Amino acid sequence: MPEPSDTQTRHDQHGRYPQAATVDDFLHNLAAVRARIDAACHRAGRDPAGVRLLPVSKTKPEASLRLAHAAGCRLLGENKVQEAFGKWEAMRDLSDLHWSVIGHLQTNKAKLVARFASEFQALDSLRVAEVLDRRLQIEGRSLDVFVQVNTSGEAGKYGLSPEDVQGFIKELPALSALRVRGLMTLALFSSEAERVRQCFILLRNLRDQLHQSAPAGIALDELSMGMSGDFEIAIEEGATVVRVGQAIFGARSMPDRHYWPGESSTEEPRP
Repeated sequence: MPEPSDTQTRHDQHGRYPQAATVDDFLHNLAAVRARIDAACHRAGRDPAGVRLLPVSKTKPEASLRLAHAAGCRLLGENKVQEAFGKWEAMRDLSDLHWSVIGHLQTNKAKLVARFASEFQALDSLRVAEVLDRRLQIEGRSLDVFVQVNTSGEAGKYGLSPEDVQGFIKELPALSALRVRGLMTLALFSSEAERVRQCFILLRNLRDQLHQSAPAGIALDELSMGMSGDFEIAIEEGATVVRVGQAIFGARSMPDRHYWPGESSTEEPRP
């Protein structure tokens, strides 16, 4: 049985996942990912029930999303708000399908998120938080949110610096439509597993520290970290949500820089 520290990334598989073209393909891929989740939990002595799989459907067409729904997916993750909103409008006949926005949000798109999203995982600006809260109040809705943290220290990557998170969180109780659930990060996209692991360790340690001083009503139970190439390492370090796209839907045709504005590295994150 390998120790958690022996677990490697699977970034070498990115761009090579075959396209899921049938419901059976999705069932097979979902089962394979869940088996990886179970194995990682076993290595870490965790209950797999404590890890939520978020399938990431960004860039994929409506037909593919409908196949995923038929295979049992009820919450899908999207990066670009306009793309997600269009899919929501086109698929409103699937009343049990919900949406998690996991990419950077500009204030002028907050009104869209307030209309359709069940979850927003990339909160890193007080201005966005205020506008989103106001729009949610107008809609008569509330929204689960995760605070995004830049744990890799890469210039241009979205997310708060770790030292700014405590002060940011203290401002959020005033925004009653936002339900803070935890923290989110994008790890360094690297084949060096230990460097990737350090990003996840940093987020977990930060969450544990913040527990001591978090304002009333701010829940920090969730850690959203880990994607197709590194979610096993994230689980070993405490992830409660893993965001998996290509290992479920298949490889994407466009380079990830198109979907992750702010990323300048040639080693780009791919859920």
